[in-house]
Amino acid sequence: MSLSIGIVGLPNVGKSTLFNALTNNSVLAANYPFATIEPNTGIVPVPDARLAELQKLYSAPKVIPATVTFVDIAGLVAGASNGEGLGNKFLANIRECDAIAHVVRAFHADVLHVSNHEDGTNPTADIDIITTELILADIQTIQNHLPKVQKDAKFDAAAKAKVVILEEVLAILNEGNAPTGLSEASKKAIHDLQLLSLKPVIYLFNVDEEALTDDATKAKLNELIAPAPSVFVNAKLEEELRSLDEADAHELLESYGVTESGLAQLARSAYDLLGLQSYLTAGPTEVRAWTIHQGDTAPQAAGVIHTDFEKGFIAAAIVDYDDLIATGSETAAKAAGKLRTEGRDYVMRPGDVVEFRFNVSK
Repeated sequence: MSLSIGIVGLPNVGKSTLFNALTNNSVLAANYPFATIEPNTGIVPVPDARLAELQKLYSAPKVIPATVTFVDIAGLVAGASNGEGLGNKFLANIRECDAIAHVVRAFHADVLHVSNHEDGTNPTADIDIITTELILADIQTIQNHLPKVQKDAKFDAAAKAKVVILEEVLAILNEGNAPTGLSEASKKAIHDLQLLSLKPVIYLFNVDEEALTDDATKAKLNELIAPAPSVFVNAKLEEELRSLDEADAHELLESYGVTESGLAQLARSAYDLLGLQSYLTAGPTEVRAWTIHQGDTAPQAAGVIHTDFEKGFIAAAIVDYDDLIATGSETAAKAAGKLRTEGRDYVMRPGDVVEFRFNVSK
């Protein structure tokens, strides 16, 4: 299962600098609008300290972490939904992502701001511009799609029900609001439209160094976007981290009073927001993290490795990661009664280290 996050924001909010740091790429980061003219993609590992410990335990030559695909989308401006700036082309790129990371400028610096705010920053106005453009784009999408569905509704009950949902959503959007209260059934019925205002959003506040540990500043910014999740980063710090090894990076983070990199925080927030988790497989060949949905059963988790594993699922041999590390080996974990066999109704847990047993017969 792949997780994709579209990084959006106004021009010159630090979006491309953050993308470069998160993905260790070198996308042009320039002090003028539209430095990014094509969506840039980077696939990065999800930080997971457990993998290194399991690699030591099994002497495995290969480690394969779970991954996140980041898509850096050109800076949007007011009027993007009508083609202003680089327009609809980039709004379309967001539709393909699972979630949106909305970078908001909350730092003060001598960097050109597209909205020309007096003090160089106005998070409220910036958030409103992007939110409005996503809503306007969705209004346009529904208005373009609705006539066809209305025509089909004369002969099709499902289309008739879809018309009702689309008209309800359109009314909400026309009031300037995102349809956040929509039922899961309604969301599923209109999923094919990939409405932008229904995408889960994480707000990435690009703050000054001092604000990274300033709870008052964080609380004030969180008030703007509650109850949506937020991550506070400093783009320059993230850029410094990219060139350091793990020990030096940890030391630098500590000097700023923070414990996690922006990538680690964003990945964790995205997993929580989208209801995802990972489980682990380990052996002498490789150690690997697999992404699944929270609530997935053992057969569903096996299916992420290969569909045949789900079809022919027999059982899952599972040991909790903490128990495995504490006992020192699978053999010791088994002797201590920590290795258990679970059936097809078992709901996976984040700390599970699993070996699936399956049989595929033709």
